[in-house]
Amino acid sequence: MMFGCNKIPKTEKQLSATDILGNPNYLAISYGGYRQNTRDIQPTVEQIKEDMKILSAMGIKILRTYNVHFEQAANVLKAISQLKKEDSNFEMYVMLGAWIDCKNAFYRGHGAPDHNQESERNAVEIATAVSLAKQYPDIVKIIAVGNEAMVHWATSYFVKPGVILKWVNHLQELKSQGELPKDLWITSSDNFASWGGGGSEYHVKDLEKLIKAVDYISMHTYPMHDTHHNPVFWGVEGGNDLSDMENIDFVMLKAKEYAISQYDSVFNYVKSLGVKKSIHIGETGWASFSGSLFGANGTKATDEYKEALYYKHMREWTNKENMSCFYFEAFDESWKDAKNPQGSENYFGLFTIEGKAKYALWDLVDKGVFKGLKRDGNSINKTYNGDKKALMKDVLVPDENKLLMHE
Repeated sequence: MMFGCNKIPKTEKQLSATDILGNPNYLAISYGGYRQNTRDIQPTVEQIKEDMKILSAMGIKILRTYNVHFEQAANVLKAISQLKKEDSNFEMYVMLGAWIDCKNAFYRGHGAPDHNQESERNAVEIATAVSLAKQYPDIVKIIAVGNEAMVHWATSYFVKPGVILKWVNHLQELKSQGELPKDLWITSSDNFASWGGGGSEYHVKDLEKLIKAVDYISMHTYPMHDTHHNPVFWGVEGGNDLSDMENIDFVMLKAKEYAISQYDSVFNYVKSLGVKKSIHIGETGWASFSGSLFGANGTKATDEYKEALYYKHMREWTNKENMSCFYFEAFDESWKDAKNPQGSENYFGLFTIEGKAKYALWDLVDKGVFKGLKRDGNSINKTYNGDKKALMKDVLVPDENKLLMHE
């Protein structure tokens, strides 16, 4: 990087969201770190420090967390702070998530979820996020108000855009008053449809106001889920002469194009409002296993080979376009679908819970970047004992488009 003669290069403590978002030298990832089937057992600070070292070794410098009502987020910040004190060269920043939901979300109250009112706890969540951002201004560079909190298929908890707008405006006001750093960026992280890329039912005035109020748009795209829910793009073309491997590579390129099309739908909607706002990928990912909808008895989408291709495609695309991609996710987490051990939600990690590197990261293992690092006492080795032939036995070719479209 070149600096003018009158400019002083920024130290890492001075970096802001403007400097790190969209910077290929600051790769982003979504992080939970839970090892057990329940979030009642929180990862310890020492366990998180192990994870931070592993992620740092693979070039990750920005993490995304999802809520502050568990100890996990505060412990992530504590762990990073300790690592920075132990090693002045250690660098990690956080997109701090504040969970937002509606009244009686997940049927916690005295009735069904009321999407026209918000949970009373939202105020506590925001206040806690503000407190953590003040405590760790050198680490927290972004606050995300809500996670998939506006998308209508989140029937157990979604809120109307006006609720998100209220809290985004509150945080922006705290910035203007000097209560929060002025270079702290505020966003909401939500499905592409919620940002105007879906149907007209999302195109409401409060969404327009929200798009103008956030510092940038954090959008989610999940082609893997849509291999079942919207399979028009998925599957091989009937009658082609491609080999099985060529067909698999072909469908994964289509998955990448599908993700890009969802980005384009949000970009075009925002542009139609006369607004110029940067868009980053707040979440996207691909599971390595599914025992149902996306596996061998479903769309045949999930395995480590396809996960690796998708990861490669998304990193290449977003790096080229100077977008951040908070890839979902760092490590497998079995609490996500604890009642269904074969559920795909448990297998989105680039690492297994034990710390084995899935196929997407085998090349980094070969390069020795994880040498000496451990997760819960386990060295970072390859899945399948590094046997690609064994891995490929679990890789299936999706059905022909014409078959999928008539299921």
